[in-house]
Amino acid sequence: MTGAPVRGLILALCLPAVISNLVTTAYNLADTYFIGRLGTSQSGAIGIAYSVMTVFQAFGFFFGNGSGNSMSRELGKRNNERAARLLAVGFCGAVLGGLALAILGLSTLPHLVVVLGSTPTIAPYAIAYLTPILIAAPMVCGSFALNGLLRYQGLSLYGMIGLVSGALLNFIVAPLLIFVAGLGIAGAGIATAVCQTISFIILVTFAVRRGVVRLDLRNGKPDMLLVREIIGGGMPSLLRQGAGSLATTCVNLAANPFGDAVIAAMAIVMRIMLAINSIIIGLGQGFQPVCGYNYGAGLYRRVKEGYWFCVRLSTIALVIIAVAVAVLAPDIIGLFRSDPQVIAVGTVALWMQCCTVPLNGFAMMSNMMQQTMGKTVIASFVAVCRLGLFLAPAALILAHCFGVPGVQMAQSVSDIISFIVTVPLQVHILRSLGKPRSTV
Repeated sequence: MTGAPVRGLILALCLPAVISNLVTTAYNLADTYFIGRLGTSQSGAIGIAYSVMTVFQAFGFFFGNGSGNSMSRELGKRNNERAARLLAVGFCGAVLGGLALAILGLSTLPHLVVVLGSTPTIAPYAIAYLTPILIAAPMVCGSFALNGLLRYQGLSLYGMIGLVSGALLNFIVAPLLIFVAGLGIAGAGIATAVCQTISFIILVTFAVRRGVVRLDLRNGKPDMLLVREIIGGGMPSLLRQGAGSLATTCVNLAANPFGDAVIAAMAIVMRIMLAINSIIIGLGQGFQPVCGYNYGAGLYRRVKEGYWFCVRLSTIALVIIAVAVAVLAPDIIGLFRSDPQVIAVGTVALWMQCCTVPLNGFAMMSNMMQQTMGKTVIASFVAVCRLGLFLAPAALILAHCFGVPGVQMAQSVSDIISFIVTVPLQVHILRSLGKPRSTV
């Protein structure tokens, strides 16, 4: 981690993460496609469920990244005993957090889907889809956490195998339950719950048997210093994903007065943009363990070299992808739902977001670097800017002022403002890095 060429190291570590993210995203898109065959209201239910799934990610990433950031620095210092404690506490926290979410969600589900923006016609489908997924919440949160905890040990391949196995299985199980068994959207929810549980079992097996430090629940007793480290390292992820859930809810609420078709269109666009951004997130996930190890070892030149390599590569990739998606936008939206109104609304929203998505290369890499270095305040602020602080009010205000076009442009407006805010903060971080120490 501290001696190999930085670029090759990042590419080797990010490849499993990118593949894992792409396969998982392909599953999400396939799920959207299958459910889209059922009707427009069912497609809208996916947008409602996305807010809940983002909360699962928030808890999983909070414990996974919170423990993982500190764990990678401790491994860089060769303090394996403390790293093992961070691993166990992060895993236990994610599973228990998922259990709490399951209890809360299941006990309030009929009211919850309305609060999240469901129309009367969408609500029954959202409830049917979310019920089995909420039951599996402890495993879902645990999987998100373990994927990160393995990655921070430099074991991205194991995380990829765990997540990809469940996603590939879902390609088979989902259509069987939806169409062959006749369970409709409930079948999609059951398939997701079962396959996420299988991924969880695989990831636990790797963490127990193959980790640099092995998962042992006897190490799961936290102390206040360790808890503060996890909170500090994980808070940006919690805020980022929590803000994403809030923003998705606000987009649904903004689209609600304009009908199921607008909610369905924005849900499809969100899934498509998630697919695009997942590639960049995978690259950043390859950079984070390199950043953590080298920052912990005081090798700041290598940290900066890796950061700028990732910014350049991610921006070039996003420009190419954005151009391709913009050209094919009507066909891409039509693939998921043939409703003419859904296609019309979704195409314009996709065009707008393709114009600004290349800015995410700089913004995402900066935020991941800040988080891994333990710059909690700055990282947390930047994390909430794009999705929460700017997107949520932009969706509500612009929809009120401009109607459907306001809903369509909200994400692009948020991207631009977030980029402007991130630049001076990241410049400050880069200037704060001292001179590198020798690798000898």
